[in-house]
Amino acid sequence: MSTAREVAVTDVPHDHRYEARVGEEVAGMASYIRTPKLIAFVHTEVDDAYEGRGIGSALARAALDDARAQGVRVLAICPFIKGWIAKHPEYQDLEYEPVSQVTD
Repeated sequence: MSTAREVAVTDVPHDHRYEARVGEEVAGMASYIRTPKLIAFVHTEVDDAYEGRGIGSALARAALDDARAQGVRVLAICPFIKGWIAKHPEYQDLEYEPVSQVTD
């Protein structure tokens, strides 16, 4: 049985997603939309065969660490990523907060 320690997470920009691989198999992915200053995570999915093995957490941690390294904010549209950030306060500073541009 594989664990999160055996997971390799990589950004696959041409597919607009991070992939979690166990060996040669894609065990999960986190799809995104990216701008120069923001990455919006729109969907996270883990293959049923890998459920409960920390794949989703490995994906979230690697993707958010990458966002931090690139200096971009995170918009968590995906409920999984949003919930993961809520449970890990050390990543909450990455969350995008819109600023109103309304003027009188």
